[in-house]
Amino acid sequence: MPNIVLDKKNFEKTIDGKRTSLYFLENQNGMQAAITNYGGRLVSLLAPSANGNLTDVILGFDNIDQYQTSTEPYFGAIIGRYGNRIANGQFTLDGRVYTLLKNNGPNSLHGGKKGFQDVVWDAHLIDDHNLELFYLSPDMEEGFPGNLSVKVSYTLTNDNQLKINYEATTDKKTVVNLTNHAFFNLNGEGNRGTIHNHLLTIHADHYLPVNNNMIPTGEMASVTNTPFDFRKPVLIGKGIDADDDQIKNGNGYDHTFVLNEDKENSLKLAAVVTGENGITMEVLTEEPGMQLYTGNFLQSKNNLRGGGKDDFRTALCLETQHFPDSPNQPHFPTTVLEPEEIYRTSSVYRFSIK
Repeated sequence: MPNIVLDKKNFEKTIDGKRTSLYFLENQNGMQAAITNYGGRLVSLLAPSANGNLTDVILGFDNIDQYQTSTEPYFGAIIGRYGNRIANGQFTLDGRVYTLLKNNGPNSLHGGKKGFQDVVWDAHLIDDHNLELFYLSPDMEEGFPGNLSVKVSYTLTNDNQLKINYEATTDKKTVVNLTNHAFFNLNGEGNRGTIHNHLLTIHADHYLPVNNNMIPTGEMASVTNTPFDFRKPVLIGKGIDADDDQIKNGNGYDHTFVLNEDKENSLKLAAVVTGENGITMEVLTEEPGMQLYTGNFLQSKNNLRGGGKDDFRTALCLETQHFPDSPNQPHFPTTVLEPEEIYRTSSVYRFSIK
């Protein structure tokens, strides 16, 4: 696969006694993905552009060492056990209080200190289109109950869709909220700039306001007449610095959108984003929410693959998920998983040219 300029040897290492590697997927159109089993990370994603070339649309590194030492720990990673924030680092199940590490001010974020982004997954490359990753998270890892058996499948289809399927089972009642934390800039390597001129649509009539600790207040607020109204295509930069308390709380967009239901399909269109070069990405998901994060805490501290640094707002994340702090807010869709249940959810990133 000559278009992805990545040396597999740079991703071969022993971490926690397990070997890491790099795996490649490709479709008949030449679209390509590179994934490492360290954190289940999407390392590179080459999408067709208007000039016929392939453009890498995500931020990442060209070796495993940089992923281990990055000041931004989540580039391209599978997030778990619980994506997003849990208030005060604790939740209660059946009367028992479970205490988590507070790694985001007073909150637990993205599974704690050593979430799924920092573990080595068992990998099975099925063929050029399909990769399966497996991880057994032991009971009380990072404070979460139950032995959680997780399977994440990456599939690259011939109609330019990257599908991510998540499955999990537990032997004890627990909470689960899995997602992927790819940082997208559709302008591609060497042409990034900020994401202010990306055109964004989000199919959501409501979003979740947060307090100054970035925990949802519990309200599902209308997006009407706010900077959060993306129901028609809007340049991200239009409202990102608005004189708005919610924008100030997040230093930009760092909020969950309550996705509109699709009565015909469980896999609903959540968002459409188009870069300055015409590359368009549609996000489809079975999840009730999607976190829009606009790289407000990137600090130019990491040297990226292809040149340049992870500068302020040079990427956006569209993290399909259940809501933040759901274990402490019972009116939110539940994230509880019982031993007799199977956690299943799918999200899709579909690429085209406008």
